[in-house]
Amino acid sequence: MDTTTDTTPLRALALVCTLSPSPKPSSSQLLAEQTMSALADHGVTGSVIRIADHDVKPGVEVDMGDGDAWPAIRDKILDSDILVLSTPIWLGHPSSVAQRVLERLDAELGESDDEGRMLTYGKAAAVCVVGNEDGAHNVSADLFQGLNDVGFSLAPNAVTYWVGEAMQGTDYQDLEKTPEKTAAATKTLAANTAHLARLLKSTPYPPS
Repeated sequence: MDTTTDTTPLRALALVCTLSPSPKPSSSQLLAEQTMSALADHGVTGSVIRIADHDVKPGVEVDMGDGDAWPAIRDKILDSDILVLSTPIWLGHPSSVAQRVLERLDAELGESDDEGRMLTYGKAAAVCVVGNEDGAHNVSADLFQGLNDVGFSLAPNAVTYWVGEAMQGTDYQDLEKTPEKTAAATKTLAANTAHLARLLKSTPYPPS
């Protein structure tokens, strides 16, 4: 008998795909942390990993060999109910780090449970995007498609973003306060994604 309820605790993992390693400040990190805080209002706990701080090897395998940091990160993904992917916009596209994460997640196409379902089928995903030019819709569309291809489910409005005025140098992290529209988008992302994650936890997809 399933015992999942509207208050069942959930776990989330946010992968920050800034090009800069810690301790350099990052707008992508800030928006990911704000999203995790919003998820906490819905009984979700978890952690944030900045990919640039780890030696994630290029490739499309679960483990690319000696020194590859991805297997440990993958374990955290599989232990979570929600994956949040946070990226800056570079040249109108997700960062190369975000693309590497998707490439490593490609290995999940070859992994399945005893009933033939991908191990990611029971997990929800959401996206955070920041940048100083327009393009958040294009970037989120790229990430949505990639995440869906490798087995994640996405709730309505599963993206929060901020883009600055074109040809200006202001970063999200430099704003005096979070813009109302971005805060509202983050709140909606958290509510809908937590709701979907609980539905998936209580009612798994059928074998295929």
